[in-house]
Amino acid sequence: MRRGMENQAYYVLGHKTANLSDLYTLGRKLGQGQFASTFVCVENSTGNVYACKSILKRKLVSIEFVEDVRREIKIMHHLSGHKHIMSIKDAYEDQSSVHIVMEFCAGGELFDRVIQGGHYSERKAAEWTRIIVGVVEWTKIIILFNQQEIRHSLGVMHRDLKPQNFLLVEKDDDFSLKAIDFELSVFFKPGQFFADVVGSAYYVAPEVLHKHYGPEADVWTAGVILYILLSGVPPFGQILFGLSSETQQGIVNEVLKGELDFESDPWPVISDSAKDLIRKMLCSRPSERLTAHQVLCHPWICEKGVAPDCSLDPSVLSRLTQFSALNKLKKMALRATKEEHVARLSVKELYDKIFFLEQETKRQEDLLAGDMVKLRDFEVKRKTAKKNLERFDVRELEEALVYFKEDRKTIPSKSKGKQICQGNINAASMAISQAKNKIKGRVADVNMKKSNLKSVYDCNFYISQVQERSSMDKELGSQLKDLRSQHAAAVDYLSKLLEREGKVEESVEVKEAAKQPRVVWSKHLFLPK
Repeated sequence: MRRGMENQAYYVLGHKTANLSDLYTLGRKLGQGQFASTFVCVENSTGNVYACKSILKRKLVSIEFVEDVRREIKIMHHLSGHKHIMSIKDAYEDQSSVHIVMEFCAGGELFDRVIQGGHYSERKAAEWTRIIVGVVEWTKIIILFNQQEIRHSLGVMHRDLKPQNFLLVEKDDDFSLKAIDFELSVFFKPGQFFADVVGSAYYVAPEVLHKHYGPEADVWTAGVILYILLSGVPPFGQILFGLSSETQQGIVNEVLKGELDFESDPWPVISDSAKDLIRKMLCSRPSERLTAHQVLCHPWICEKGVAPDCSLDPSVLSRLTQFSALNKLKKMALRATKEEHVARLSVKELYDKIFFLEQETKRQEDLLAGDMVKLRDFEVKRKTAKKNLERFDVRELEEALVYFKEDRKTIPSKSKGKQICQGNINAASMAISQAKNKIKGRVADVNMKKSNLKSVYDCNFYISQVQERSSMDKELGSQLKDLRSQHAAAVDYLSKLLEREGKVEESVEVKEAAKQPRVVWSKHLFLPK
């Protein structure tokens, strides 16, 4: 697939769609991610309010990114209908973006609701956890039907469950919680395992870090959310509140150890049933971990269960407030880092593509020059063969004349019979000479055709090659022109991004490096890990 996603003939969705602006009016921005921005949008015909996630096509720099968008839309369609999963209305595409119109959740994030909700107890935490785990269970048992017969079971693994990905439709309705953001989600079949490491450090399961995991990883993540809801801090990385890679690695190390803290406040006053459930959800061995269904059957979380309704210690909400603020700060920092990373990656890929096309163009030019030399050689050989053939005919005729002259010398000139004989010999000689000339002419013609047949065939072949390579050279030149334009735009975008972040010197360095040969440029174009 060509990297030029701006090509109007190419559709991320696979087909042409209606124009979003003809059906909806975009309003204020709700949020911004690595590849997309989310806006409030109003349907023109009904006045209904929705959310619109707009994904910039220019940031889909590889087929993998395109497939991610297609899979996200397909998964949202498959999951539509569940009351606790954000429903999709439709998807649209124009020259610059892919737009996903979906349900609008005006109630805000789960953490914000917990902090502002007043009375907060284990029972309230159990109600929210029951909704979260209910979503996990439902996505694992999707059945696809074909003509009233079960075709095959196909589940969905979210792979990025966290409190920020649960929103409330209404501010005053705690049970209107909806799961959102299926960007990292995948379909899976029973017994299928995955190896790509995705998700957020605080919530990632140990088997994900070991690159061999299945749907049990979502249960682990739900257990982490429950731990946070009851204590205000994550179970792993509680004292690591930085944003550096060292902090991330520290969290990963704690996840792999799997040691839970139930000694610090507020755990001594948390019910034993709640701690029992958390231990079973955060079991490091996926095979021994509770399934989503088993979690929902646990006495602490089930409807009319044993979770107490006593208010939790105020320190829980205080820590939860700090952790929520940290997450928002971290999200802004990561967004800036990822945006810079994508910009650098885009510049590098475009530069590598230009370098490749330049090398291919040079190779085609060398081949074209070699073909022209061969054509000239064949033409010289053909002309030489023709001249040799002509010289060969003249030489044969001269030898025949010499022979007739010498033969005539042996005949007496005064004898009448000799004169007649001489006349007959002359006539015969002339006829023989003419016959020989005809035969030699035919033989010479055949020899010329045989000797030049391969040369003519090779000439025709190389002429076709020259024509084809000339056409290819024009196409490569056009591609190079387009890619150089994209590369210049990407370098300009990266430079402005760095300047906006105060990295003026690095911005200048990037601009200068982009003008250098590829070896020099590669030294300057470092990519953040």
